[in-house]
Amino acid sequence: MTAPVLIVDDSVTVRMNLLELLNGAGLEAIACASLAEARRALAEQTFALVVLDVLLPDGDGIELLQEIRAMPCGGKVAVMMLSSETEVRDRVRGLTTGADEYVGKPYDPTYLAGRARELVGRGSDQPSPSQETILLIDDSVTFRNELKSALEQASYRVVVAGSGEEGLRVAADSRPSGIVVDGVLPGIDGATFIRRIRLDAVLRALPCFLLTGSEDRSAEVRALDAGADAFAVKDDNIGVILARIGAMLRSAGDRPALGGTTSLQGPKKVLAVDDSETYLQQLAAALSSEGYEVILARSGEEALELLAVQQVDCVLLDLIMPGIGGREACLRVKSVPALRDIPIIMLTAVEDREAMIAGLGAGADDYMAKSSDLDLVRARVLAQIRRKQFEDEHRAVRERLLRAEYEANEARTALEIAKVRAALTEQLELKNAELEIKNDELESFSYSVAHDLRAPLRSIDGFSLALLEDCGDKLDAMGKGYLNYVRQSTQHMARLIDDLLALSRVTRSALERSETDLGAIARGVVARLTTAFPDRKIDVLLADGIVADCDCRLLTVVLENLIGNAWKFTGKRDRARIEIGTIETIPRTIFVRDNGAGFDMTYASKLFGVFQRLHSISEFEGTGIGLATVQRIIRRHGGRIWAEGHVGRGATFYFTLEAGSGAAVVAGMLGSEPSLSTIAKESAA
Repeated sequence: MTAPVLIVDDSVTVRMNLLELLNGAGLEAIACASLAEARRALAEQTFALVVLDVLLPDGDGIELLQEIRAMPCGGKVAVMMLSSETEVRDRVRGLTTGADEYVGKPYDPTYLAGRARELVGRGSDQPSPSQETILLIDDSVTFRNELKSALEQASYRVVVAGSGEEGLRVAADSRPSGIVVDGVLPGIDGATFIRRIRLDAVLRALPCFLLTGSEDRSAEVRALDAGADAFAVKDDNIGVILARIGAMLRSAGDRPALGGTTSLQGPKKVLAVDDSETYLQQLAAALSSEGYEVILARSGEEALELLAVQQVDCVLLDLIMPGIGGREACLRVKSVPALRDIPIIMLTAVEDREAMIAGLGAGADDYMAKSSDLDLVRARVLAQIRRKQFEDEHRAVRERLLRAEYEANEARTALEIAKVRAALTEQLELKNAELEIKNDELESFSYSVAHDLRAPLRSIDGFSLALLEDCGDKLDAMGKGYLNYVRQSTQHMARLIDDLLALSRVTRSALERSETDLGAIARGVVARLTTAFPDRKIDVLLADGIVADCDCRLLTVVLENLIGNAWKFTGKRDRARIEIGTIETIPRTIFVRDNGAGFDMTYASKLFGVFQRLHSISEFEGTGIGLATVQRIIRRHGGRIWAEGHVGRGATFYFTLEAGSGAAVVAGMLGSEPSLSTIAKESAA
């Protein structure tokens, strides 16, 4: 049984409207007019969702939000804030305090009801897997009730809708086992309804049964052409209709769910960013009529502040604005891993080819001129949301295939191991010899490919330079810019080739361990960097006595990468600081700390992957291979490497050079770093 919804609003009109809206959406709701009444209600029973006005006669709604989150079970209660305030800072305040949703007044009923169902369903009990759910869509109350009763007697759970538009929303919320839809409906007809279901990556696999009042045999052909799985005439016997529905559901079989993706028919949120209040209001009116919740921002700064606390489904971004313009805002959004997949449509009043190239070059997914044709804007928004959904679907399919391939490989590996347990040593030696040959061939191939790639790269770069020098007077600024882009790209690719070869050499070279003075290596690295960058003023603190049993050549590569990164990422500090030291743990921990750009710990798992970058190349240059090389070297020594960081406050990289013992080994077996919080505290001290 789903817990009820609590509505808290001092407006009688809003309370009555929300009660009718939520009850019509199949949710039980009760309403109160003040914080005092709400507190009494919360003390007496549990609610699945609280719809909470910000401004109330006896206090601030956010105060109640804080009280809800402080309750023992407050984390399980979804909270939707309502406010007539349109300032982005009010929305940010509500979301950072703990609201799950923030909706501006006047709200769109379709969006609010759909979002409420989503939030309630997030923590509610789902129907028993053994009970199949049928969505029945028919505008005839008499026929609908008759068929609903028959379906329920046949042990189906039935949800109903009176129109195609309502049916799409209900399908997105309830995810039924199958759909029965009348061919003739107000608004979109049954065939159009099925076509829209088939265009939705989340819903397209739902079996659809089309009903018609026509005896015309061509009606069945038209129904199947629209994508229906089965068909019946309304005048058929109810028993025949039930039998056909059952056969349709059996034929459908099990369909994999598309996790992490929302239906196109579900509630969607659009962020519109423009310094023109008039155009913003026009966009809001046009998109709200389609059931979107529209958030309005008047600058790039407001947009970035909002996106830091709330995900949206699409962004409409004006190209030219005071302060942070559209191009810069787009670059910043696309540089954040958690935001880069949000579709961005760039809008501009200037129809200029160069402006279009600049917008798309910044990472925008679409570009269009501002016009009074708001139908075109709506169509572009829907197209981008649909594109994003298809990408999510394909990603999920790829992940399933990769997982299946991995499991199959694991099974094959286990079988191979079982087969070679007679004469294991001899066969392992044979395998090792074959592997050695393949590695030698691979290394030769890598060098050959690198050499073959370098030649055309040098040609591209050389001829581009020659064209600039010999024909520069015949090229305009745009042409010269394009040639410079070509040269930068070829030079970047050459660096990638060099770094990949260095990475492969790390795994191939023999490990020669000896007592090594890592402090002397670090001083040499710092000296080389100081010579290369004489204008940099950096305080370098180097502890005494950093000695380890390791491969001197490979540890030089490690320290060159770690100290070089610290040098690079402190480049925007007026007073940069780098510290290299040790912590007396078991095993001994060595660290390199800086006060530079830092990173978001949410994405720490990506640090050591090949080509993984947490900063855009426009901020800090690099190929994304250095830390992958460092990790391989540390692993070859039997050690581990990990990092801690804070955005804007620097980063610390820790590593050990041999496996630990005791508590440290246990911690490693459990997948955590040894005494990480203790290490951080000790090293900070």
